[in-house]
Amino acid sequence: MKKIKELLASNKEWAEAMKADDPTFFERLSEAQNPEFLWIGCSDSRISPTSSIGLLPGDMFVHRNVANLVNHSDMNCLAVMQFAVEVLSVRHIIVCGHYNCGGVKAALDDARYGLVDNWLRHIQDTMHKYEADLNKLPDYETRLDKLCELNVIEQVVSVGETTVVQDAWERGQQLLLHGWIYTIADGIYRDMNISVGSLAELDAMRIKTFEDRNSIGALHAN
Repeated sequence: MKKIKELLASNKEWAEAMKADDPTFFERLSEAQNPEFLWIGCSDSRISPTSSIGLLPGDMFVHRNVANLVNHSDMNCLAVMQFAVEVLSVRHIIVCGHYNCGGVKAALDDARYGLVDNWLRHIQDTMHKYEADLNKLPDYETRLDKLCELNVIEQVVSVGETTVVQDAWERGQQLLLHGWIYTIADGIYRDMNISVGSLAELDAMRIKTFEDRNSIGALHAN
């Protein structure tokens, strides 16, 4: 494992490599940020959002938490969204989860880890909402994967239900919400075919049945 001094040395090497490739990169970066995307993702250490989709520093505003949740009582997440939408004028909000998410697994297992259990209660609410349908799935792994997908879909709805997003739509700001999911085993992000850009489209998502949601985010779909 790298020690702190080694991390700082690696940072200098990275900065020098960036400047060698583009001598004015940091100068331009220091002037302002103008990202087109807001990323709301899981804090999992195995995922590096910006670099893993080929973007550079400054291209994406990022918020991360355990199990990529959007809770309306979370002032941190809401403040990030408000700044991204109203100040930076991002055009896309991507909610990204991943399969075999430890937070989702803990909620599914009703495990006890301490304070985080209260945070994960929101995933259990989703689990109970679809409990009868989840129980019809053939095995534990399939149920876990499906709950990871359902969690992403529910968080996209939660983003759309915030006053930040609804006010943006009301004033005619172009803002699209997306749901993605990541497979750590192959490093590939998968679009769950969610694109919500208005209150009407959000309302349509709210009334979808489990079967409809199953078709939105088919397990391990390409």
